[in-house]
Amino acid sequence: RKPSLRVDDTFESINELGSLELMSRDLGLAHYGPLKKSISADSLSSISSIGNNFGQDFTVGQVEVSMEYDGKAAALHVTLLQGKDLLEKEDAHFESCFIRISLLPAEQIVGISRIQRSAYSVAFDEHFSIPLDPSALEENVLRFCAFGIDEDERSVSTGLAEIKLSDLDLTTRPFTAWLYLQDTNKAVDTVGEILLSLSYLPTAERLTVVVVKAKNLVWTNGKVTADPFVKVYLLQDGRKISKKKTAVKRDDTNPVFNEAMIFSVPAIVL
Repeated sequence: RKPSLRVDDTFESINELGSLELMSRDLGLAHYGPLKKSISADSLSSISSIGNNFGQDFTVGQVEVSMEYDGKAAALHVTLLQGKDLLEKEDAHFESCFIRISLLPAEQIVGISRIQRSAYSVAFDEHFSIPLDPSALEENVLRFCAFGIDEDERSVSTGLAEIKLSDLDLTTRPFTAWLYLQDTNKAVDTVGEILLSLSYLPTAERLTVVVVKAKNLVWTNGKVTADPFVKVYLLQDGRKISKKKTAVKRDDTNPVFNEAMIFSVPAIVL
């Protein structure tokens, strides 16, 4: 029998689990009763009316990246595929831009893209190989930073996205995704943490998301109290196709939800 994921597990202990190990664990939540079904989703028409950057208040463009780890060569292969809206910034005007890739925590620069003169929609198709031992996948973060070039030819940081390599399971499969670049001048402070569990049943083509709990929630905009709940969106090719939400927890900064949300997802689109 596999070990259980318990509600009293700490966020730190969960972070120590690999993605596959976490997904294979049973949910030991008997203390809080059986899993509850999430509240039904709103209509798809209301989903499509939500802004393109839902949940991303300070985004300044997106980049599509692909990563694959070569264990024999001990190298991480990174492909910068394309970008869009990279020059969108309210308080500045840039004629061109480029992307810089760094490896944290050492802040080692491992790749710089070519300068793009029209970066509202651009195909980079640039490849970078980073020497990296397998053990380093557990402790390094890859940062993608966009720079705009102003009329004085100065490079100004406009936005960044970071990926924790230990979250990707790169030793068994490649990873491709669109990343939202966050405005470095408008990054929000931490407003809490949330614990989730994901599992996929191939035979039924069913993705199950369990919203377990949240902790240390911070009310924003000067509020002294609030009633938290969680919305989960299913996106395909950047388009929102389904959403579900939990029940509301009244004035609780450490709410326990313990709610399962089931989405129909064909294996071919995972």
